[in-house]
Amino acid sequence: MLTPDMKRIIEEQLLGFVATTAPDGTPNVSPKGAFFVVDDKTIAFGEIRSPGTIRNLRTNSRIEINFVDPFVRKGYRFAGTAIVVERGTDTFGALLGRYRGALGPRMRAIVAITVTKALPLTSPVYDDGKAEPDVRRAWTTRFRKLQPNERFME
Repeated sequence: MLTPDMKRIIEEQLLGFVATTAPDGTPNVSPKGAFFVVDDKTIAFGEIRSPGTIRNLRTNSRIEINFVDPFVRKGYRFAGTAIVVERGTDTFGALLGRYRGALGPRMRAIVAITVTKALPLTSPVYDDGKAEPDVRRAWTTRFRKLQPNERFME
């Protein structure tokens, strides 16, 4: 189910925006930064500071995650079901072995998501016939103006 491009976006982007639902039906969106691909139908993130998200998932395992490359205004949305895997279990250790970042020691749990639906996200800017290099150039220029002392890749 997860294409090579989907895996690339998950691995390249530092934030995935996670949507869950509270027990009272209130929506909750929270950025997470410790995502990794487990296999062709599973992605996961490390729980570091996510008490609301974890509480919501214990009540309702349905989840959606969005990843967007801000420079090209494209990405993917993934829907599925999540399980919370606690530190100290064999499954936690196996999942942690797949994670390549520096935050592993801070993870209290890992949320493993079985992806049941994956769809592309594309900005309406492409509806006007813009090409990806032009969109990238425009957004790179915008970020440079916001942070004139930072260096952004082109």
